[in-house]
This record gives sequence, C-alpha cells and structure tokens, in this order.
Amino acid sequence: MEPDDRPLTASPPAPADDDSGSEQVGAIVGHNLRRFRTSQGLSLERLAKASGVSRAMLGQIELGRSVPTISLLWKVARALEVPFATLLGTTATTGTVVMRAQTSKVLSSKTGSFTSRALFPFIPERKVEFYELRLCARGVEDADPHAPGTHENLVVHQGNVEIVVGSQCHRLGPGDAILFEADLPHSYRNTGDGEAVMYLVMTYLVSVG
Repeated sequence: MEPDDRPLTASPPAPADDDSGSEQVGAIVGHNLRRFRTSQGLSLERLAKASGVSRAMLGQIELGRSVPTISLLWKVARALEVPFATLLGTTATTGTVVMRAQTSKVLSSKTGSFTSRALFPFIPERKVEFYELRLCARGVEDADPHAPGTHENLVVHQGNVEIVVGSQCHRLGPGDAILFEADLPHSYRNTGDGEAVMYLVMTYLVSVG
C-alpha cells in the first residue's frame, strides 16, 4: 500500500476487528479484474507492464487476497481502458434501487482530503455515472485524463472551487455548473476555508460495464 493511501471502504467504516466489508469489495474487484483482463486476452505480465502495477499484486487482487488502493485501481482501470466504477460492478439491477447513505461506498484520495460517493448502482451497460464529491478546505485533487470522449458535468452545491482543464481555470461558486471534456488532465481546487461539495455526472462515449 502506498503511503497514506486508503483501500476502498464503505461508509461508515466497519469496526477495527471487522473487515468483512473490505473482503467483499476485494472479492468483487478481483472477479471483475480477471474478467476484463481475460476478455482482452491480457496476461498478468502484460497488464502489469501496461499499468505499472506488479504482477504479484495483480495476482493477489484477482484472488481476493488484497484490497487495492484507489490510486492502484485507477492505474488498472486506465490500462484496461474501462471506467473506474466498472471494476466495482456486480450483477445487473432492475426496478427501483434505494442506496442508503450509511451503506454507500465512499472512495478517498491518498490524504483523505477528497472523497467520491457513487450515487448510482454499479450495473452493466451504462453511459452515465453520478457522484457526490467532497473536497476539504484549500484541498486540491488532480485527475488524469479519462477515456477519449468522456465528459464531466459538475455543479457546485457548497463552497467555492476552481476547475482546471488543461491550461484553463474556471472559478465556480454555489449553484454554478460546468461541462468539460474529461479526456484532458484536470483538477479540482477548493479555494475556501470550508468543505466544498459538488455533484458530478460523468458521461462516456460508449456504454461501459
């Protein structure tokens, strides 16, 4: 595990002596990682070279013996050219789905200053994802380019932020919204002294999952 990086967890955190939540996430990620890797005809060695993640670590993840950190999972998702959330997907869901706040998956940055909560069920064949983003006071979160054709449509609910896309900086306050091409390097910057809360709709060019 990288310094200060955190594995994927559910919110609220499980008690210290109960790691069943992490084990469940690890099993799901391991199953999906193997499914995508084999469907693309990739060996562990080739995926390790493409992602920068060691073959041994990839093998441990596929076996469900290691829960990947967020940054590691992003590396794998980029190498496989699949959205991050796809590696957390389970089975298809139909009808009405209620997602309780207290049991939702909250993904955190290395320092914990930035969190992302999925507001959609991880189902296959989708083009849109919906997230709640929280960024601590004066916090900065840098994001690598997403898949070609990916767009982010973000609205600020609380606080004042700067959205930097490529070399352009856009200042946003409560109620302001922005749509931008997310296949460029981009970052979120909280310019205020309180937590910033944003809602993000991510749209992919083709169906994912």
